[in-house]
Amino acid sequence: MTIQVYGIPNCGTCKKALKWLDDNSVEYEFINTKEHPPDRQQIQEWVNALGFKPMRNTSGQSYRALGDTKTDWQDAQWVDAFANDAMLLKRPLFVRNGEAVLVGFRDQEAVIREKLRI
Repeated sequence: MTIQVYGIPNCGTCKKALKWLDDNSVEYEFINTKEHPPDRQQIQEWVNALGFKPMRNTSGQSYRALGDTKTDWQDAQWVDAFANDAMLLKRPLFVRNGEAVLVGFRDQEAVIREKLRI
């Protein structure tokens, strides 16, 4: 089945990941989260699979704007925040067969291949 890649087109990490997928002849569907933000149910499933900590885009303005109380938030608060602002989601996020399997693109190639099952 095709891998779904959630991200934004101008993200450097997303560009790197998509190039790697193309170079390795991996079939994928890119979903622009600015144009098509994921719904709360999708996000909840991703958090269930990966946890909220790895899914946080801690380098963006949206994250900094949340204030200091974010350090005490639990899953439900993060799911709400992600659903309200998709820019809080770390990119790219990879979904295979409906299950979130990887977020970000900094792991070693062997780890990426294992998580994407390619």
